[in-house]
Amino acid sequence: MTTTDGGMRKAAEMVALEVLNAIQNPVVLIEKDGRISYTNWEAEVFFGASAAHLARKALTDFIPFDSPLLAQIEQVRERRAPVNEYRVDLSSPRLGQDKLVDIYVAPVGEEGSVVLVFQVRSMADKIDRQLVHRAAARSVTGLASMLAHEIKNPLSGIRGAAQLLETNASDDDRALTRLICDESDRIVSLVDRMEVFSDERTIDRVPLNIHSVLDHVKAVAKAGFARDIKIIEEYDPSLPQVFANRDQMVQVFLNLVKNATEAVADKPDGEIILTSAYRPGIRMSVAGTREKISLPLEFCVQDNGPGVPPDLMPHLFDPFITTKPNGTGLGLALVAKIIGAHGGIIECENMKGRTTFRILMPVSKDVLQEQANPKMEIE
Repeated sequence: MTTTDGGMRKAAEMVALEVLNAIQNPVVLIEKDGRISYTNWEAEVFFGASAAHLARKALTDFIPFDSPLLAQIEQVRERRAPVNEYRVDLSSPRLGQDKLVDIYVAPVGEEGSVVLVFQVRSMADKIDRQLVHRAAARSVTGLASMLAHEIKNPLSGIRGAAQLLETNASDDDRALTRLICDESDRIVSLVDRMEVFSDERTIDRVPLNIHSVLDHVKAVAKAGFARDIKIIEEYDPSLPQVFANRDQMVQVFLNLVKNATEAVADKPDGEIILTSAYRPGIRMSVAGTREKISLPLEFCVQDNGPGVPPDLMPHLFDPFITTKPNGTGLGLALVAKIIGAHGGIIECENMKGRTTFRILMPVSKDVLQEQANPKMEIE
């Protein structure tokens, strides 16, 4: 082999390593004896150890001895064919809890080595659930349109008839006619709230400083329903502007802060934390196109209340789901609709006595244009 060939091979190996490190999924190469011989950067994060440390360990040092992953590796070695396994739990004292992953295992070479690629389910599930939330919102859109026509018109007739009967009714009967009117008004009010879902008009969006929205929401909350609740702000002051509708963003955060307030109302140390941060690396595909939208802006409303019941968590943003005795279950569904219409994602998670509603949003188009066409400044 000539020096030139050696240099080309070394360059090719460097490019291959750069490609593997650019992959946002953990990639691990396992030798025939079970020893880890290569990990990319994401795998170092996943295992919580450096590549040098991992290279001295076996895979069984990190995962349970009865893990189905070990059987899958042997199956790949025997059949010389790749396998996929979905929702495999790799939780262990070394890796930590909630290590739910999709796994791709494929043979490498002829010596019994295999490559493992993990897809961490937390983000995948988040996006999958968001798509379900949007589908649920669309179903409510059709239901709201139908209810507006099929219910509100008959209700107006019922209410009018009750008012006519009230003029000649006794005191006892007048109480019943008043009940009919009140209940008719309550149903109309519910249908009016649902009609918000059927509003498909284009959203008027502008570059927006989200901190001004959060400051306004905090002022409204402290002047009313959260007067006695401690609200903490943890903002990234360098955050780019979000491309959003101010009124709708105020509606979203007021709803989330009000829910958080009700969650901590009975706790003497109850508190709400509002945070903003820049988290690059999350992208979503746009339906019907090849375009991908980056969602680097993260806004959170966190409280130290009792949390969301686990059985309710997968359906939290579905319409008519609520834990409140007098709740309609439309508040969070509307929040999911608004965030989805802005091209964002909203998710809720319970962790260590904290409930966090996390919103991921795209940056303003003006910011993206400036990044693509930077202006030259002359001092």
